[in-house]
Amino acid sequence: MGRIETERLIMRRWREEDREPFAAMNADPEVMEHFPGTLTREQSDVMVDKIEQHFDKHGFSLWALEVRESGEFIGFTGLGWQTFDAPFLPAVEVGWRLARPAWGHGYAIEAARQAVGYAFTEAGLEDIISMTAARNLRSRAVMERLGMTYEADFDHPRVAKGSPLLPHVLYRLKRGTTSSRTAPARPGPLPNPRLRPSSADGE
Repeated sequence: MGRIETERLIMRRWREEDREPFAAMNADPEVMEHFPGTLTREQSDVMVDKIEQHFDKHGFSLWALEVRESGEFIGFTGLGWQTFDAPFLPAVEVGWRLARPAWGHGYAIEAARQAVGYAFTEAGLEDIISMTAARNLRSRAVMERLGMTYEADFDHPRVAKGSPLLPHVLYRLKRGTTSSRTAPARPGPLPNPRLRPSSADGE
């Protein structure tokens, strides 16, 4: 499905004119605070290409977000297969990234709920995950509002040792979950003997 509409947003395939504002987002240190670094224009364009390839292969991906009233591009929300070396993968992750002016309007949760609905209906998935740096409280709040359960801590294998971004948290949502549940504060680290530290690409 290439297009989903919500009350205030259009979730659609990417257009050539999205690349410039997306690159500006990815060059913003505040937007990229919880990633290993900002992206160059070339790196940002490569990410768009990968997103579109994922659409072509799987039928879903990270939808470009457009404000219905203004037509403004504000970032992405959507679904993507994660396959890096971790015991809880492969799995489909729900994720989002918005430009700073779009923060604080509830756009991420509005679009993410549609992405979750797609995952459990059209895509027929049994569960989905989400993950972020442990200190990223803003994204963790969105996960909890989606009804996701905090499952475990892990060290992200694409983040260098010693980085404050190395500790990550894993959340999960299973088909049929209708309300948010409070998980234990810290259930303990996820066993991850196969994880190997390396540098992340910011995606």
